[in-house]
Amino acid sequence: MIRFLTSLALCLGGSVAAETPATLIPAVAQSLRPVLRPDLLTPVSQDIEAQFQTWLIEFRARALTLGITPATLNAALPGLSYDAEVVRRDRNQAEFTKTIWDYLDTAVSEARIANGRKAVARHRDLLARIEARWGVDRHVVAAIWGLESAYGAVRGGDSTLRSLASLAFDTRRAEFFEGQLIAALRILDSGDARLRDLRGSWAGAMGHTQFMPTSYQEHAVDFTGDGRRDIWSDDPSDALASTAAYLKANGWVSGQPWGIEVLLPKGFDLTTARRELTRMPSDWAAAGVRDLEGRAVPDHGPASILLPAGHSGAAFMIFDNFAVIETYNTADAYVIGVGHLADRIAGGGPIRGNWPRADRALTLDERIELQERLTAAGFNTQKIDGKIGPLTINAVRDYQLDQGLAPDGYASLRVLERLRSAS
Repeated sequence: MIRFLTSLALCLGGSVAAETPATLIPAVAQSLRPVLRPDLLTPVSQDIEAQFQTWLIEFRARALTLGITPATLNAALPGLSYDAEVVRRDRNQAEFTKTIWDYLDTAVSEARIANGRKAVARHRDLLARIEARWGVDRHVVAAIWGLESAYGAVRGGDSTLRSLASLAFDTRRAEFFEGQLIAALRILDSGDARLRDLRGSWAGAMGHTQFMPTSYQEHAVDFTGDGRRDIWSDDPSDALASTAAYLKANGWVSGQPWGIEVLLPKGFDLTTARRELTRMPSDWAAAGVRDLEGRAVPDHGPASILLPAGHSGAAFMIFDNFAVIETYNTADAYVIGVGHLADRIAGGGPIRGNWPRADRALTLDERIELQERLTAAGFNTQKIDGKIGPLTINAVRDYQLDQGLAPDGYASLRVLERLRSAS
């Protein structure tokens, strides 16, 4: 929860979780960590394993200074070994690309919708009590459950401690993962979990709704009243309640939709379709923006227009609750996936707007090239990181305006090819 690690994003595929802010580790930790990037094309060498074991000894000393008990460390650390596969997957996430429509085809498949409806019916009383306690739509909670673990069927079998230790030993995001490892040990210290419970995704996310350890510490609840915040057991009560508690803590507005698919009028000003520009739905209606039945969207709160695949794709009016789900996973594709799956579980229909299915997603190298070429052409993306966020979208929109193109900010292959042809 609170922004899990994930191999899913608009530009990624799959579903585990997105990143949460880590507990900061003293700067001395970095100086003790070997600068190591093992060759992942070959088996783990004895030298790498030896370095990992040396790092583990140094980590134990740091953990003691942060208050982890010797008993917990003695139980948890011996026997841990370096997992090269986990590190390989972490480094290579961004190479896997999916368009939003390909992602949604899987995330909101007929099977996932049907299984979601069965799960909501099976846990009707539990979800009703959770909704009454935190005010979070039960279908949204169920949709997160469905995307994160297929309603509890696929919770992951990797050792959480081994995964986190391997990723903390690596240098790419060492401080973040060491913070997660410390948090996992604190969970053991607290008695909420036993060592055998700490299993989950390769990235260290755990339980039915794939909490990272720091997210668990901050937001997990004991809804059953048995004295443990148990997100791992076959009983999903604590996990689902914790998900609702997390969303509420991050600003969930009861009764407000995440978003609504809308129809844009002919001649709509595409430059107004940006996250930072919000209007009341009645004001959008005055500009011709209506729901799929041609009606004005009720004034649920300030809203912006989102065009995740440009002006030739589906359009959404999104509300504050979109940003709340986004704290769980920052990818627009994930948020739309959760919201749309929730709507379908509740009985809503499919997205009716067309998608530009002839397009393909840009690779990581192409996204970096796009940023570099935009910046060189005078449309500064501010960062060259391969992430198509608001800064890059605005740069694309400015370039499109300059070129007399539809200014929808859509970072397509066509935009990249146009930039290439101008060089």
